[in-house]
Amino acid sequence: MISVKNINKSFGPLQVLKDVSLEIRRGEVVSIVGASGAGKTTLLQIIGTLSSPDSGSVHISGHSLFDMKEEELARFRNQRIGFVFQFHQLLPEFTALENVMIPALIAKRDKEEAKSKAVELLSFLGVAERAEHKPSELSGGEKQRVAVARALINDPDVILADEPSGSLDSKNKEELHKLFFDLRDKFGQTLVIVTHDSELAAISDRVISMQDGKIIVN
Repeated sequence: MISVKNINKSFGPLQVLKDVSLEIRRGEVVSIVGASGAGKTTLLQIIGTLSSPDSGSVHISGHSLFDMKEEELARFRNQRIGFVFQFHQLLPEFTALENVMIPALIAKRDKEEAKSKAVELLSFLGVAERAEHKPSELSGGEKQRVAVARALINDPDVILADEPSGSLDSKNKEELHKLFFDLRDKFGQTLVIVTHDSELAAISDRVISMQDGKIIVN
């Protein structure tokens, strides 16, 4: 489902990824772990096409990502990859519902269809009653659930999450971890999660460990 082969990436003289290769199957929940500076987030950003490698290839669902032209790649990212970040990245001037709808509107989906799907997702995630509230009026756990709904709106092939529970208290963290597996069970999602959370790593289907820009356990 995701195939990463021989990825190298440097920032100036610092090589942060060194010949990284991995395979992730459809429907897997995979955690990527390692010390700060191991290259985890850089790898996730390359898989998500937010950054490009110096060399190597990434395929998702058979598509060679870095052989695409920029416009085609942006469309693929919008429609086939969902992102969940540690600090939510919700737009403060929009309501929860509007934040969830944005990727669907970028994909030029019908506005009423997008709204209906957004309401459905917010309901599934237990925050439907917060739909008309702006991010400043939401708790940390509610913000992250809205962010998950936004990641799901275009029915992506894969969800990429970077420290998704890093800013949550223990109760919301536990609920979010359970939610990831509910998403896999209900929607067949493939999830790749960069995390320092040992509890989340322990319940994942597989743990990929990184050290000094290399995969040491796959």
